[in-house]
Amino acid sequence: MPSYVALTYTRDVDWTAPEQAAEMAEYQEFGRDAEAVIRGGAALYPTQTATTVRVTGGKGGDIVIGDGPYAETKEALTGFYLLECDSLDEAIRHAAAIPAAWNGVVEVRPTVPTLM
Repeated sequence: MPSYVALTYTRDVDWTAPEQAAEMAEYQEFGRDAEAVIRGGAALYPTQTATTVRVTGGKGGDIVIGDGPYAETKEALTGFYLLECDSLDEAIRHAAAIPAAWNGVVEVRPTVPTLM
């Protein structure tokens, strides 16, 4: 069965903060409702906690790290779900039920199958 990643982009908030409790409850409700297709996922800490990594010169080159997000944006990558659905249409139906779709955007992409 195909897998899709649903990337959530919303305002950049700390989901662990008490003032986010009501919105987190909506995400938990989505998690219960879509439990049959969710294979993984997580909320992300704010972009200020991000570290960017580059390797100059290609494989084996110097590692260069930076603090914070790569770019300033109105909406930040704030979480993701891994969905196992029969089709892109089904994945889109589930993505539309993710609270991020109501005040931000959810990007849905098929994943490349891997052998494990």
